[in-house]
Amino acid sequence: MVQLLRDHRDQVAPGALHRALIRFGNFLFTGRNHIFPLTFLVIAAVSYPLAPFGSERADVGLDAIGIGVALAGQLLRGLVIGLAYIRRGGKGKRIHADDLVQDGIFAHSRNPLYVGNMLVFLGLFIVLNSVLGYLIGVPFFLLAYLSITLAEEAYLRKQFGEPYVAYCARVNRYVPSLRGLGATIRSMSFDWGRLIRKEYGSTFTWITTVLALLLWERAARLGWHSVGHRARILAAVWLAAIALYLLARYMKKTGRLSAPKVATS
Repeated sequence: MVQLLRDHRDQVAPGALHRALIRFGNFLFTGRNHIFPLTFLVIAAVSYPLAPFGSERADVGLDAIGIGVALAGQLLRGLVIGLAYIRRGGKGKRIHADDLVQDGIFAHSRNPLYVGNMLVFLGLFIVLNSVLGYLIGVPFFLLAYLSITLAEEAYLRKQFGEPYVAYCARVNRYVPSLRGLGATIRSMSFDWGRLIRKEYGSTFTWITTVLALLLWERAARLGWHSVGHRARILAAVWLAAIALYLLARYMKKTGRLSAPKVATS
């Protein structure tokens, strides 16, 4: 397992564990949009959120760290989608790719979207700060994304052959290489419309989840009578998030976020 988690560049024949993870990854890929949120919600529901050292003030600091980690994941996803997007939804609920995308952030990490996803979930578990979250939640999501990655690698190696093998030899599986990253960003235009179209829904979902966790952890430890002031602040933030969500949805539905059509003669 440790070997599989490394950003190794050697392509070896898959063993029994590797093949089992590929099968698990293919299963998760078809239902990840339901399995992942449900898994997190179940773990959060049966968890008891802890205050570091029994201090509510320390918990505020830990919450800030968790939100920062989630924001880092969202920022990475934003860079990936804004610069060079790759279709991750598959086709017919199966892994599918029309092209081998190697530019943008994909020139520095083969799976930057999944790195971003893992950071978002890690940030949520840091905010939750529960034993079950750390012992079950974090390992599950690491294993889940590793399995999906291995399943995608098996498909892409079969689909694209030597060009994909060469790409794997050149670019890390997960950890982004910072070498030349600035030049990559400067050399490409950023598509804000595509970023908003693709991300407004998932961003609203994890922000809502964070706000719910911030309310739930206080109520679980101190009782619902203690959440009045925090609830008002969180409600105001959530209303702002709803307004932005509705604005993004309206702009998407009315075509205001679509890429301009290139005139042909």
